[in-house]
Amino acid sequence: MSGANVWLLYVLMAGLCWGTYVPLIAFGGKNLSFGKNDPMAGRYVAFLCVGIAYVLIAVIFPLARAYLVGHAIIPDAQKVGEKVITNPNYGLMFALLAGAAGALGALGVIFATASAGPDDRMYIAPLIFTLAPLLNTVVSLFWHPSAENPFHFGMPEQMPSWKLFLGVVLVGVGAGLILLSKEEMEPAAKPPTAQVAPAVPAPPVT
Repeated sequence: MSGANVWLLYVLMAGLCWGTYVPLIAFGGKNLSFGKNDPMAGRYVAFLCVGIAYVLIAVIFPLARAYLVGHAIIPDAQKVGEKVITNPNYGLMFALLAGAAGALGALGVIFATASAGPDDRMYIAPLIFTLAPLLNTVVSLFWHPSAENPFHFGMPEQMPSWKLFLGVVLVGVGAGLILLSKEEMEPAAKPPTAQVAPAVPAPPVT
């Protein structure tokens, strides 16, 4: 694979990790629920484990790498002439928002797997991973932030190919088919049985 396509390997890594996240956290949270008084307690323990993993991977590793390589964690603003092209304040704010979104998303997955029935859990991940790319596409299409204006919204300078929009529509159709499949899998409610009154014997003919 050429150097220009290395990003596809990282996409594959992210897909593999996020694709296995829901079943892993569902099984982990279920087996951490020790008591029946608070069945959600184990889910919070699972969420704590997610936080520990974040600390190890997203806190200790960057600090160690910055120490070994000698890069600053928070770089100074870079300038071309008098024009600022990076803004560490915006970088910290939006990076923390991204972390909060990731943590809240993990909490949503944990609560969804805890509250869904056994037959509904298979639909959690497909719905999440159809909603996420739809929202990501819309945000990426109209939000064009810069260090000078992080809240710049507008049409892209070059519109994507029609294939992108067709893909977005197909993703939405896929989400609808998932919900339709869920409805078909649910057992139909049995109609109530009519109560038949016992037959009264006719009086004897005298």
